[in-house]
Amino acid sequence: MSTPDGLPPLRQVIRASGLSAKKSLGQNFLLDFNLTRRIARAAGPLEGATIVEVGPGPGGLTRALLLEGASRVVAIEKDARCLPALSDIAALYPGRLEIVAADAREVDYGALGLPSPARIVANLPYGVATPLLIGWLKTAPWPPWFDRLILMFQREVADRIAAQPGSKDFGRLAVLAGWRARALILFTLPGEAFTPRPKVDSALVELVPRPAPAPPCEVGQLEKVTAAAFGQRRKMLRSSLRQLTPDSEALLVSLGIDPTARAEELSVADFCRIANALTTGR
Repeated sequence: MSTPDGLPPLRQVIRASGLSAKKSLGQNFLLDFNLTRRIARAAGPLEGATIVEVGPGPGGLTRALLLEGASRVVAIEKDARCLPALSDIAALYPGRLEIVAADAREVDYGALGLPSPARIVANLPYGVATPLLIGWLKTAPWPPWFDRLILMFQREVADRIAAQPGSKDFGRLAVLAGWRARALILFTLPGEAFTPRPKVDSALVELVPRPAPAPPCEVGQLEKVTAAAFGQRRKMLRSSLRQLTPDSEALLVSLGIDPTARAEELSVADFCRIANALTTGR
């Protein structure tokens, strides 16, 4: 069977390499070239773009990114079993695929020699998807080295990333994502699109960094505020924030925020204002 890039179908590559998805690595391979190309096109335009791909596995999305015109792909892969398949792709696209054998959580992205901006596109391993996203959203200095993130998550995680105030999914992750980026769910893929089939659907999320998050605040303080507020969702803010300041009610009143409100009722800007007030002691 032929494929658009002339390489064997991914299922054949996996079989020939003796690969099997490891649950411990959160691996779920996306084998359909039409779907990987759809993801690649969603990340476009790719001409002249440098793409950082995390967890490429045997290279299904990698092949799609290169076929759709990415000038350079930096593929970060922890699983040594997948490196030969990635090397075969690199041979087909000389000088366009760089393979980094490493854990993406430990990579110094500043040392990769990336142009600015680059772009992150990945079908993320489920087990590390949220920590990786949080790390990228906390990049310093800001604006970051990437111009957007195109990432595959479990659908429930995608919902929490893109959630708006007042919804049941609005929480710590939505506040951080909404403060630093504009998040949008592009489309959903059913579990049967992946091998092995996960129990949940997945969704592709686009996050475009805001040049200057407003209002400005210190990200560590913002995390403390959201951790306290959403750690006790059913409590009123005057109670949940008492662990950060004994006079939480007075602080909220001074900011024009109802002390009896609950965390999901606040806007991203409200959380930033609380963080700033705690930082300055006002």
